[in-house]
Amino acid sequence: MGFRHVARSDVHGKVLGVTYLSDDAQLIRGMLADTASPPEDSDSLFLLYAVLLRAKGTEVSPSDVHDAWSAWMQDRDPDHPALVPFEQLDLGIRAEDSPYVEAIRKAALCTRR
Repeated sequence: MGFRHVARSDVHGKVLGVTYLSDDAQLIRGMLADTASPPEDSDSLFLLYAVLLRAKGTEVSPSDVHDAWSAWMQDRDPDHPALVPFEQLDLGIRAEDSPYVEAIRKAALCTRR
């Protein structure tokens, strides 16, 4: 399965490099179910998901995905009500991590991780 590199820019318009993690992040994004709605400006979040892909592969858990999202969200909205350990979230909020878990697992199967 192939995919094309997408050039990224910083806030000043400077083109940023594409790395192996960028490639993995793009793959994960491409595996995401159509019903998922990633947050705007989530390139750095998908880079964290790429680290999970490499570190955990098909063994990634919803708690792992939530921890990555929490690290990403901490700088954006430190008062966000979902910035608690996964186990403290209600079931509806926990379910929001499922499409990302599945996308990471699908990407892991494609890359044999």
